[in-house]
Amino acid sequence: MAEQGFRIGVLTLSDKGARGEREDESGQLLAEMVAPLGRVNRYQVVADEEETIVLMLTTWTDELQLDLILTTGGTGLSPRDVTPQATERVLDYQVPGMAEAMRTASMSKTPHAMLSRALVGVRGKTLIVNLPGSPKAVRENLQALLPALPHALGKLQGDPTDCAQL
Repeated sequence: MAEQGFRIGVLTLSDKGARGEREDESGQLLAEMVAPLGRVNRYQVVADEEETIVLMLTTWTDELQLDLILTTGGTGLSPRDVTPQATERVLDYQVPGMAEAMRTASMSKTPHAMLSRALVGVRGKTLIVNLPGSPKAVRENLQALLPALPHALGKLQGDPTDCAQL
């Protein structure tokens, strides 16, 4: 980990948010929750457009070289929910255990959690995490990942230590 912590991006996918018709509570909550991990270097609200999402994710990984990108919104079943498709297009590989952990945590609260298509994966040295759009679900899902995030991000940065706990 860099001395100042990890470089983080928060990307909110919301048609209404992009038009200024809705305050982005979920993105703001994400930024607050990951503050102990590092600095939010990029924060943006864009419409649910697959090509826009792909462009943002590739720019933030390849050019800005962020360590962690958290998306919020667009992970459900509606026709405008395209975040997982866009994310899958840019990933080198998925980290299914993290997505499963989020769904498992949410399933204890609501059976609707099984409808989430959120992905977690890696592009280059960047971990990309799709989170739901509601603040309540964002909190529940991110809390499931927070204990493992520093280790995961350290590994992507090249930490050579063993993963096994002593």
